Amino acid sequence: MLELKLGHITPEVQSWIIDHGEDIIKEIAVPALKVPEVSSVFNTTYGTLFHDDCIKVLASMPDESVDMVFADPPFNLNKDYGDSIDDNMTKSKYINWCEAWIKECVRVLKPGGAFYIYNLPYWNTFLSNILNKYMNFRHWIAVSMKGLIPVQGKLQPEHYGLLYYIKGERPKVFHKQRIPLVTCRHCGGEIRDYGGKKSSLNPEGISISDIFMDINPVRHKKYKNRSANELPLRLLHRLISLSTDAGDIVLDPFGGAGTTYVAAEFLERNWIGMEIGDTDIIIERIEKNERDRELLLKIEKESNILFTEEQVRLRQKNNFWTYEKLKD
Repeated sequence: MLELKLGHITPEVQSWIIDHGEDIIKEIAVPALKVPEVSSVFNTTYGTLFHDDCIKVLASMPDESVDMVFADPPFNLNKDYGDSIDDNMTKSKYINWCEAWIKECVRVLKPGGAFYIYNLPYWNTFLSNILNKYMNFRHWIAVSMKGLIPVQGKLQPEHYGLLYYIKGERPKVFHKQRIPLVTCRHCGGEIRDYGGKKSSLNPEGISISDIFMDINPVRHKKYKNRSANELPLRLLHRLISLSTDAGDIVLDPFGGAGTTYVAAEFLERNWIGMEIGDTDIIIERIEKNERDRELLLKIEKESNILFTEEQVRLRQKNNFWTYEKLKD
């Protein structure tokens, strides 16, 4: 053994290694990491839903196995999401918990994949510090959200923060998204004066900026699938269209009302979902998605065009220019 420790591999040492191979392997073997066992509660042609803690499910997934991550975690506002969800953590506990699931999401994300986190601007200042350690910053998107509760001594809050990061130097997929020109809903006239630049406008619409002004909150109970907050379908339709191709895999570790999964199904993207709370709402919504499908068809019809049909009708009625007239 002294010869071996000194790095001298004599014929006698080689013979000893061969004779004691199994014992050596037992001594130096690293215990295998125990992968949590998880099972799905719902499956579709495109997706799989797990009723479990997201960190546990993520730990069971292989490295670099998804193309996009969208996360809308609880905002730690002491809301009641059921006994399984703690929405009243200390600041340090919340940030540490977020780093735990963020690191797992980064691990399972493919190179070039997009990572979006939707949260209050306050929390996103801390989450961006975490993401900066592992990914490359692309945008802080302000999602306009009217009707937020005013805070005494502060400016009126009117947006949620949407962090957009990528794994690696450049995005694997980036499909520019366009929206219609903003016009008066009464007469159809444009709000902004484009002057002599009208002829250079793209017929597919105006490129989206890092301020989303057209995302309306889902507040009326007629359109909500649960009592808690619910994400607008337009937001997820836009992000999935921007950062994935058909057949790619979208991961959302906080299922909520299932908005991400509904949009992914419509866009023919594969999806992996997790929800530690009630999953019956998600399952029922996907199985009975007529209302969502109608809305998504409308959203798609109003995407990547300069004017919607209603805008064209109003503008023609009031003798405003249209793209067809500009071509003539």
